[in-house]
Amino acid sequence: MNAPTTSARRPARKAAVRVPAKPVASSRAAKAHATKINDYLTLYHAPPLERISFIKHGVDAYDVYVLARNMGTSQDNLMVTLGLPRSTIIRKAKGKARLSAEQSERVIGMARLVGQVEAMVAESGNPEGFDAAHWVNEWLDQPNPALDQRRPAEFMDTVAGQEFVAALLAKAQSGAYA
Repeated sequence: MNAPTTSARRPARKAAVRVPAKPVASSRAAKAHATKINDYLTLYHAPPLERISFIKHGVDAYDVYVLARNMGTSQDNLMVTLGLPRSTIIRKAKGKARLSAEQSERVIGMARLVGQVEAMVAESGNPEGFDAAHWVNEWLDQPNPALDQRRPAEFMDTVAGQEFVAALLAKAQSGAYA
């Protein structure tokens, strides 16, 4: 009884392995997956469906290191800020694996925050020479009066917290929390 079931499954497994090897047709989802974590403006302006697709596909674990370097912070500091387990990120980065959707969402949220700042500076004046990633890193670490002197970094480990911080930045741009 086991032999026919096993032999019947083997061809299906081979077919399943061959399917991903075929070229993938160009689509919005494929473009979203091709987005780099340091393409901050693209992530910030991406429509929700593309962003969700990118999250579900998973961020490459190595991108956590890229984001940390671009922000001028240590990898460990970024992982703590985003609530990412250090050992998991290291293991997945070495294995060239992708993060879970939940972990990817937090990393993308941080990248989108940088994109938001890039967009704000571009709208407000001359962005030449401005390093949004470094600025975000510094800003996240400063006590903020609008947060009862808490640091915005304290909220970056949840999606709701990231949305709250993004809204705070938008209010600061408008002058509400100047």
